[in-house]
Amino acid sequence: MSGYEALAGSYDALMTDGSYQARADFLERCFQGSAVPVKTVLDLGCGTGTIAWMLAERGYEVIATDASGEMLTQAMGKAAGCPPGFPPPLFVCQPMERLNLGRRRADAVVSTLDSLNYLTREKDLRETLRRVCRYLRPGGRLVFDVNTPCKFRRMDAQMYMDEDPGNFCVWRTFFSEKTRICTYQVDLFRRRGDGAWDRRFEEHRQRAWEWEQLRGFLTDAGFTRIRRSGDLTLRPPKEDADRWTVLAEKPEGPEE
Repeated sequence: MSGYEALAGSYDALMTDGSYQARADFLERCFQGSAVPVKTVLDLGCGTGTIAWMLAERGYEVIATDASGEMLTQAMGKAAGCPPGFPPPLFVCQPMERLNLGRRRADAVVSTLDSLNYLTREKDLRETLRRVCRYLRPGGRLVFDVNTPCKFRRMDAQMYMDEDPGNFCVWRTFFSEKTRICTYQVDLFRRRGDGAWDRRFEEHRQRAWEWEQLRGFLTDAGFTRIRRSGDLTLRPPKEDADRWTVLAEKPEGPEE
């Protein structure tokens, strides 16, 4: 099994270190100073939709895409717990490299919690960035974060555990310098109503991208003013940072 078929239902319970509120605050900081007022936001690789809902609650019109139908089911299920009075996100099941918004355009595009690392082939990352630039309004900003090569090297041959009262998850990680791929082998145990445990297995793969590669791909896609910072800050990243934030802009000009 691959993807998030089993993990989707337990993802939010296990992601207690996602810092979602701080991430939503940071994204709004990045929107400031944009050449176009940010009203419509595309959340690329939205997962269970936490950031998409937070941005919608702050008054943005949000389009949220993800390749996993199971994750989007969790995202749409959060509607019942949100206050009325704002338009809910529009959730669309699409792989990032096949992004198609039709005639819609976004004033800003965001992608959080290393979603772009899941694009393990160069051609898929290039195509994703090309399509993002196409559907971003001139003057709009792209903001995303990625796990760094340093982090993946530290994760090689490690084991991690996450748990809450109804879930127990074991992650085994292996990083290949040759392929630049980090493989996550995930054993998930979920408690049933009768107290017994069900076991499921998934395998996830992420690619380590160097900064020079990312900057080159963004330039080729049509972005300018490309810069990186540390996680949840606009300051330059430390040399051994686990996560980079990347901010780029589409040049101003006539809308396509």
